[in-house]
Amino acid sequence: MTTLVVCIDRAGDLVAGTDPPVVGRDAVESLVVDVGVEDPEDSQVNCLLEALRVSRDLAEGGEQTLVAVLAGTDDTIGADRAIARQVEGLIDDHDPDSAVVVVDSAEDERLVPIVESRLTVDAVDRVVVRQARDIESTYYLLKQFLADEELRKTVLVPLGVALIAYPVLWSVTSPGVATGAIVAVVGLFLLYKGLGVDAYLASLPGQVQQALYSGQVALVTYVVAAGLSLVGVFAGAIGVSELGSEGPFILASRFAFAAIPWLTGAALAASTGRLLDELIRHEGVRSAYLNLPFGAVAVGLVVRGFSAYFLELADVFAPFRVRAFDVGPIAFQGATLEPPGTRLALFILAGVLVSLAGVRFAAYFSGTTVEQEFAHGREGGD
Repeated sequence: MTTLVVCIDRAGDLVAGTDPPVVGRDAVESLVVDVGVEDPEDSQVNCLLEALRVSRDLAEGGEQTLVAVLAGTDDTIGADRAIARQVEGLIDDHDPDSAVVVVDSAEDERLVPIVESRLTVDAVDRVVVRQARDIESTYYLLKQFLADEELRKTVLVPLGVALIAYPVLWSVTSPGVATGAIVAVVGLFLLYKGLGVDAYLASLPGQVQQALYSGQVALVTYVVAAGLSLVGVFAGAIGVSELGSEGPFILASRFAFAAIPWLTGAALAASTGRLLDELIRHEGVRSAYLNLPFGAVAVGLVVRGFSAYFLELADVFAPFRVRAFDVGPIAFQGATLEPPGTRLALFILAGVLVSLAGVRFAAYFSGTTVEQEFAHGREGGD
């Protein structure tokens, strides 16, 4: 049984000036000396020595071995074909039964299938110099990274822009402001990619086009909802500006109190449009969509109640007073709701009643009972 121990050199640096392959132990040992004297730091010297060691160990185990060096002429497809011809020549001349391939790089290891397609390969021995193991691994990882166009655009381009912007900002502002601005932009970019905002924005034009062609009602209601949301933000900003210098919690409560009616209207418009689309598309609607408008109103009432409660505790709002009115023989002189928790309780009660009305409404139109609606709600939560 003859085992062929081959050392592969795709670029052909090892056998420069000779006609490959180099066959036989004496010829390979002479080649090791020549290459080592020429460039002692060349890792291919270790590859040749490893081939000689493997051949010696197999011979000591009683096997007949043949050590050879296969080499190309350059780093092209022609080099691969030259190595294939050399393998075929060794098989014709020496008729080996199997092979052990020794390589010292990932580039040379890519040629193992060429040998394997013509001869049984029992093992592949990759030689890595101990001092250079981490460096070589890092090199190939960087090479694969730079070969990926998507990764280059995602990582290298933002990094380059940040490195250019940093000294510019440093020159016009303080170092702290420059550092904070760069870190904030990098954080926003990571959130932008991590939350998939880029994928959503890429698909948004197609969704809008499909909605226009299909005549979806939700498209119109979404536009209305966006407009109401902008009005709500503007109303909240005006409410905050009226307070002047107050604590951040009070300002947030004032913003919520002024903006919530508009934001609730926006949610109501969007959910109603989605409900109508479901009704038109499926000639029926799931109870979850029937609950959406009621849920939006209920949440709006509760949030407005809590914001008003906090503002009343901070003496921003006066206690809530019910105005006097007359309804036929009934005359009401008006009343002031004290303490502040009374107003909050009324808003929470109103929110609960609206939510229950939504459940009852969904049960009526979907042909189920209220108990079944609550059961479906629990199953959805689980």
